[in-house]
Amino acid sequence: MCGIVGYVGEQHPKEILISGLKKLEYRGYDSSGIALKKDDKVQIIKTVGRISNLEEKLKKTDLLDANIGIGHTRWATHGGVTEENAHPHKIGRVTLVHNGIIENAANLKTELEEEGVIFNSNTDTEVAAALIDKYYDDNALFAIKKAISKIKGSYAFGILFDDDDDKLYAVRKDSPLIIGYGKDGNFIASDIAAIVNYTKDYSLLDEGEIAILTKNNIEVFSNGEMIHKKVIHANITAEDSDKCGYEHFMLKEIMEEPKVLDNLFKKYENFSNLPDLLKYKEIHIVACGSAMYAGIIGANLLEEKCNIKCYVECASEYRYKKVIYDRKTLVILISQSGETADTIAAMRKAKEDNIDTLAIVNVETSTIAREADNALFIGAGVEVAVATTKAYILQVAMLALLTIRANQNKEALMEAKKIPALLNKVLGDREIFENVAKEIYQVHDAFFIGRGIDYAMCMEGSLKLKEVSYIHSEAFQAGELKHGTISLIEKGVPVFAIITDKKIMDKTESNVVEVKSRDASIYTITNNNEVPNHGFRYVVPKVSSYFQSLLVVPVLQLIGYYTACYKNLDIDKPRNLAKSVTVE
Repeated sequence: MCGIVGYVGEQHPKEILISGLKKLEYRGYDSSGIALKKDDKVQIIKTVGRISNLEEKLKKTDLLDANIGIGHTRWATHGGVTEENAHPHKIGRVTLVHNGIIENAANLKTELEEEGVIFNSNTDTEVAAALIDKYYDDNALFAIKKAISKIKGSYAFGILFDDDDDKLYAVRKDSPLIIGYGKDGNFIASDIAAIVNYTKDYSLLDEGEIAILTKNNIEVFSNGEMIHKKVIHANITAEDSDKCGYEHFMLKEIMEEPKVLDNLFKKYENFSNLPDLLKYKEIHIVACGSAMYAGIIGANLLEEKCNIKCYVECASEYRYKKVIYDRKTLVILISQSGETADTIAAMRKAKEDNIDTLAIVNVETSTIAREADNALFIGAGVEVAVATTKAYILQVAMLALLTIRANQNKEALMEAKKIPALLNKVLGDREIFENVAKEIYQVHDAFFIGRGIDYAMCMEGSLKLKEVSYIHSEAFQAGELKHGTISLIEKGVPVFAIITDKKIMDKTESNVVEVKSRDASIYTITNNNEVPNHGFRYVVPKVSSYFQSLLVVPVLQLIGYYTACYKNLDIDKPRNLAKSVTVE
């Protein structure tokens, strides 16, 4: 959540900062700002709304002839969406930007106010600036170390000191931050995507490390000692951050699903590097949002095919509940970014209890990837749209491969080779799904029903619709409708029924008839031509249950996408949402 970018070098920072902030828009934000520094002068410009608002304000402002600057996109936590609460913040001689949450900010603020500090915002970030300023006496490194020793919570800071010429400071805890090495200057950023136009060489800041950047040098300190950092070269192409002719990144990323699936299946076609889950008696799959819904599909497969008891837990609950590990247990963590705060905390909880951890992530350099006992990488590439599509599909595919590995089903592994082509065929019917969107985009409510693994698909389909179209949508086990929810069914309400399991097809169909009799509009997605057509029916190719969801969920993704198109919404950046949820 939020985004940080900073630069010190020979160029004026404005264009670099704005370019970087635009690359970080996918993380979610509601305001933005930059700070420019020249000698002991600091100029702060910030606005609410989109970065385009900031650009317009910058055009009307006489900018400092600076060579150092920091920028930020904010997603409101402490304090409302106002210009005063936007970053950067300045107290005394300290200007900073911050990602994360300072949990003891209220107590620190009270202490600082008693010492005479006057605050201008409602943010926890301004408290951090005041605390660093309190301890600053011409020794920036000492001031930062002293301040962070008092702070509880998560943070990534980019910091400028008025009288510390041409230096940019950075420090992090539980919130990602990188340092980038350029030819005519150096960078900090939340994500390599922010600075990839200027450099592809970077290092990861680890917990508590403090970086000091000048235009010609970067020094990193850990526990007061200067250390050497490994330099990583990012393999990111221009195509990764370009829409390639598509109107939105979300559509582009849906259409990339066959390609990335094919890559994944080829990578693991001989079960190379896939762990054997059969040595575990119990598996806990821990994740948030779409990743959790992918986990529910995985749990269905592992229980059905391998007789391994699986529990799927929401990471924000798992991290606080009492977990009783009474059998040989594996905790599987699923996260696209690998920086999801609740999932990181759940992983650390399991590791403290000496429980094996396995990560399924997209970003190989992420916190979860580095700290888990074992990590599997889905290889989705850059996913810009906030609503995940191709990463979700790959998470499901990875769980299917782990199940196939566990029961040594070579026939299913052969079937995997056919899935990308079959998915291409489904995606080729986009016009059909656009017509569905045209019928439903003006409704206020929608429901998704299914049983077993079909219900897991419903949850993701419902989430996609509400995420991008803002239509209230809920997913229910089909048999639960009669226990209260059917009272909400009335004429014209869309009900999406997912029916792929032949064993319970008749049971789900009877629930469809129940809502049909109350004049709901029925949209059925199935793999069976025997399922009745109650108005709309789309039949996906029939494959084994290992892979069936890979052909069904993209249909639901496209319906959500086109519904948002008809509503003329900001599809790639839905309101109030962030791609990487790095705060609790």
